Amino acid sequence: MKKTIVIVDDHILIAKALEGIIGNFNEFEVIYVCENGKDLIQKFEEGNKIPDIILLDISMPIMNGFETASWLTKNHPDIKIMALSMQGDDNSVIKMIKSGAKGYLLKNTHPKDLETALIRLNSDGFFYPDWASKIIFSTLNKDMSSEITIKISEREKEFLKYTVTELSYKEIADRMCCSPRTVESYRDQLCEKLDLKTRVGLAVFAIKNGFGG
Repeated sequence: MKKTIVIVDDHILIAKALEGIIGNFNEFEVIYVCENGKDLIQKFEEGNKIPDIILLDISMPIMNGFETASWLTKNHPDIKIMALSMQGDDNSVIKMIKSGAKGYLLKNTHPKDLETALIRLNSDGFFYPDWASKIIFSTLNKDMSSEITIKISEREKEFLKYTVTELSYKEIADRMCCSPRTVESYRDQLCEKLDLKTRVGLAVFAIKNGFGG
């Protein structure tokens, strides 16, 4: 069964073009298009199907992408939000992530890269291209302590090395010669030890403290 997508973008021609592009993807389908966040909320209230993924523009009238992402995170946390915008500045990227977006792409992204990003978003729960990851790491790095007072096992250090790559958890498990469940336990243990919540946070820690390889 295909994963369902809703596009939220006030530029209808762009939204319809995206709908046509995604229509050629094997694993995804667009179920409807909205012009802004308020339009999306109205669609939900009218009983339209709740999608698995939302492709969300930032600059929209009435209710913009930041406001819409915050509302979705609060009211529909299971929906995966992918920001899709012309804006690639540091402030927009960080603000969208803080609002709940799990991915960020520019509108000039190649269709094949869009498909890959959607697959990764669906399987891993997040997707940030290299340029966005650098912004995230640089910003979050400023707030992290430089002192390591927590004991980290050798296997956990090995796992940290892989968090900065694009490998999925299953692929990391293959590299570490263990089961995906074991990899998930390393992730959970480290998140608890370091008081982190996401792989991005673990990757930032890994880079800052020399585990990134």
